[in-house]
Amino acid sequence: MQDVMDYRRSLERSRLSRMRRDGASVFTMQGREWDQLPGVFAPTDSPSTGIALDLLGLASPDARTHGSVLEIGCGTGVIAVTAALAGSERVVASDINPFAAENAQLNAARHGVGHKVHAVHSDLFDALEPGERFDTIFWSSNYVLAPEDYAYEHPHERAYVDAGYAAHRRFLAEAPSWLTPNGSVLLHFSSRGDLLSLMRIAGEVDRALRMVRVLPVQEGEHEVQHMLIEIAPRHRTPSVPGTRTDAVPQQGRRG
Repeated sequence: MQDVMDYRRSLERSRLSRMRRDGASVFTMQGREWDQLPGVFAPTDSPSTGIALDLLGLASPDARTHGSVLEIGCGTGVIAVTAALAGSERVVASDINPFAAENAQLNAARHGVGHKVHAVHSDLFDALEPGERFDTIFWSSNYVLAPEDYAYEHPHERAYVDAGYAAHRRFLAEAPSWLTPNGSVLLHFSSRGDLLSLMRIAGEVDRALRMVRVLPVQEGEHEVQHMLIEIAPRHRTPSVPGTRTDAVPQQGRRG
């Protein structure tokens, strides 16, 4: 299992993906066609986008949502656009890669939800309006841990690794302050990441973690556990299924 946790393996996957995609293209997912711009994380090169849709209950064609959603690390915008198509009235798609923000807006327009989806180039929450609040905040994270001093060579690498878990620390610390009163913060993590380090960081920033769902996925010769984790201030017990916001649907989840 150590080899799939090695950040150098993930960086090589990022490099190969960039080499394969030196121009704009179109891919198919969820029975729909999507624009793919160069330099943006490609859902067809990794299973994580499809798994995230499954974890959120958005993989079903009859999935229904409502409320407002903020997606961190939106990439091509598949998750953000799917949430809007399923019924969410307002979706903000944020990515530190400016090409990804452009890509997400293209796909929102392609699928007729450009009036619902607003894509923004942002380092986590930095470019959001101060008064914005969301019923659901979701991040399918770059859960592979890279050394704290690693210097990114391309924005694309940020979709694959997190140096020193700096982004995870900020997400855990800052995300709850962007919620509506009954909102939920959800994190897609995996056993390719360092769960013990995530738990330690949660304690340091006074956050509680609750496992909502675990989905085992065979990746090569390894079974990788993909996790949907709810994050809340430690003084507030994370909500239980059936009581949290319906901005992300509950059907199909298992604890």
